[in-house]
Amino acid sequence: MRLPRIPRSHRRATWPLLVLAIGFAAQAGPHDHDHDRARAALERGEVLPLAEILASVTAQVPGDVVEVELEREHGAWVYELKVIAPNGRVLEVLVDAAAGRLLAHEEDD
Repeated sequence: MRLPRIPRSHRRATWPLLVLAIGFAAQAGPHDHDHDRARAALERGEVLPLAEILASVTAQVPGDVVEVELEREHGAWVYELKVIAPNGRVLEVLVDAAAGRLLAHEEDD
């Protein structure tokens, strides 16, 4: 299977995600099937691919994406991203996973 090529503009944000993904894959725990649920949602067309979400978020919220979670909230899929802003503050960004629309962003506590 050939993996999609990551655009140069997204590589900087992708490395931390890759490291996190490898770390999660190495751990066994109660959430082992979360990635299967996420993949199934993508295959059913319920969520947009992460690459599209990253392109949209980085265009609207400057900084480095360091964490991504895909969750169900109130019956809808939501991407929750942690972004380190240029000023060093950590932002939490919520994105409608089906439409790619930015729902909210605020400083993370």
